[in-house]
Amino acid sequence: MEDYHQRWLLPRLRDALSDTPVILLNGARQTGKSTLAQRMIGARKGRYLTLDDPTALAAAQADPASFVADHHGLLVIDEVQKAPGLFPAIKREVDRQRWPGRFLLTGSADVLVLPSIAESLAGRMQVLGLHPLAQGEIAGTKPSFVASAFANRPAQALLAVSTTGKGRGADAGAAALHARIATGGFPEALARKRRDRRRAWFDAYVTTITQRDIRELSNIADLTALPRLLKLLAVRSGALTNTAELARASAIPQATLHRYLGLLEASFLLQPLPAWHANLGKRLIKAPKTYLLDSGLACAVSGVDESVLATVPHYGGLLETFVLGELRRECNALTEPPRLYHYRSAGGVEVDFVIEDAAGRCVGIEVKATRSLGAKHFAGLKDMQAGLGERFACGVVLYGGEERVRFGEGLWAVPVGG
Repeated sequence: MEDYHQRWLLPRLRDALSDTPVILLNGARQTGKSTLAQRMIGARKGRYLTLDDPTALAAAQADPASFVADHHGLLVIDEVQKAPGLFPAIKREVDRQRWPGRFLLTGSADVLVLPSIAESLAGRMQVLGLHPLAQGEIAGTKPSFVASAFANRPAQALLAVSTTGKGRGADAGAAALHARIATGGFPEALARKRRDRRRAWFDAYVTTITQRDIRELSNIADLTALPRLLKLLAVRSGALTNTAELARASAIPQATLHRYLGLLEASFLLQPLPAWHANLGKRLIKAPKTYLLDSGLACAVSGVDESVLATVPHYGGLLETFVLGELRRECNALTEPPRLYHYRSAGGVEVDFVIEDAAGRCVGIEVKATRSLGAKHFAGLKDMQAGLGERFACGVVLYGGEERVRFGEGLWAVPVGG
């Protein structure tokens, strides 16, 4: 399945290989990292080694220096987090012979949380994140929504593949959108056309991550509470992170809960969204929002499929999770990726997503499941617009209707599915 998709990250990966000795391609399992890395080998006369292979792993752990030495062309090392001792050996090898595109590493756990690893390759390594497939990658289109929003033309671009289409009607469009939310972007899940087979894949995926990968990452023997915690997080995807409430609901002590949340984040299943504030210092103390990596994963873990999606109490959170996934994938494809936040003022005014570029210009995004909108739905965006002035590029309410409508200067209503 993955072989048929042109990944939006590919130009950034090629650029990195052209001028950087070490590239780390980071992301959750089964997002397509191995496939993308292997594509890079042919033209560079490279070699591919995976540490999922027990023999390769044993060799890497026994003698890291020999494992990475004397390779000509690009050396791809898959699942590098299994042998952290390789990083100092790679540093020494790069310092001995420094040329671009020597090593392409992939990791399904965030090895950069270990300070020694981050420091050992400082100035020698670029980190690129790979997410599950975007709707545009599935359809073979190019990313355009985020760039158009910064140009104040969001109505001229699609965030996701069109789900309405001429003559299909609102009901058909909603059903198509719900199917996309429930399926998500993991290539293996997309390849399974039957809902029960997709659910079986997600069940096996969660078991592998929570009972094998996280155990290897943490050396914690008892992880029986992790699947229950993940289900709670799926139902609360899009909510402010409240560890006290989560601890009560999951019956997990807060100290253990913090450790579990850190492990889920390190394995990329959980992706907190930090708070935005005009004062940079205050961003650090405001609570993040908690999202699962992928809407299909969130639906599967919380026991929801497209047939009942619109009726469940946490549908709004699942829709937000879907939109955030699309925004992350678009931002990640840009040469200078903007940063994503959420906004909540002291007075309780909220904006679901804030996209901020390197120049400090911001796009505000609100997500509404409703099929019709009024001026009240733009209250948060107007508050943000008034506070930012010229730094406010535009504000968009993504909603379940079909019309693209302007609600004032720099304010737009745009269908979430196109």
